[in-house]
Amino acid sequence: MVDRRRWWRLLVEIAGQASAASVVTPDSADRAAPGTLAAPARRRPAGRGRPGGGRAAGRLPRLPGPALVIATLMMLIIGGLVFERLTGTAILPSVISAGIKPPPDRFPVMAASQPVGISIRALRLDAPVHEVGLADDGAIAAPSAERAQEAGWYNQSPTPGQYGPAVLVGHVDTQTGPAVFHDLSDLRSGEKIEVSRADGSIAVFEVNSISRYDKTRLPVDQLYEDFSRPGLRVITCGGRWVGGQVGYADNIVVFASLVTARDG
Repeated sequence: MVDRRRWWRLLVEIAGQASAASVVTPDSADRAAPGTLAAPARRRPAGRGRPGGGRAAGRLPRLPGPALVIATLMMLIIGGLVFERLTGTAILPSVISAGIKPPPDRFPVMAASQPVGISIRALRLDAPVHEVGLADDGAIAAPSAERAQEAGWYNQSPTPGQYGPAVLVGHVDTQTGPAVFHDLSDLRSGEKIEVSRADGSIAVFEVNSISRYDKTRLPVDQLYEDFSRPGLRVITCGGRWVGGQVGYADNIVVFASLVTARDG
């Protein structure tokens, strides 16, 4: 049977997601390092309706029944999934789109060990990984411009292979050319990401989904708060270039799940 409470929560989430953290690439003219993971923003209170726009006093209108609501939601979800598949632009909450290819039922869990490298065969990518923390403004620090060909592991997230989402961030480009995650949006569901760890082991992740979000609408709970299994989030910039402290308007986010572990 359909869980009605789940569908009502989904309706609320579709109606409006809160502003959230993002990876920001400032304009190079600002002399600031591109690629910053900003702190979540507070939800702004909804504006009031137009004066005189209220309904006349009397009987309250009847709300649609649960069956009608569910049917309408299903139509919206199907239409949204088709749109995302054709355009590559995420318009649905990641709780839906990330579930297009469900994560594997079985998975290992690894002891803590800092990542030192990332390899994505499908992109011919093989790059070092170094530790990043928080910047002075409270945002997650991204790799410096001098290390644009490296990925940064946020040291307050789990290490790859532990329970929870390990977070890797990196630049899409620089003033002189492509950076480490330039081709990240070309990844496809089912492809593998291998993360080398300091203890000599390799955590192998399988891509579940690739989404593009406006930087003000990243789903914080899905990115940083899913501790149901060992996962990986790989984040870079994308979309339209707007310059200033924003850089690119969107973020490309890869959602992946741990499928196996092996010795290096």
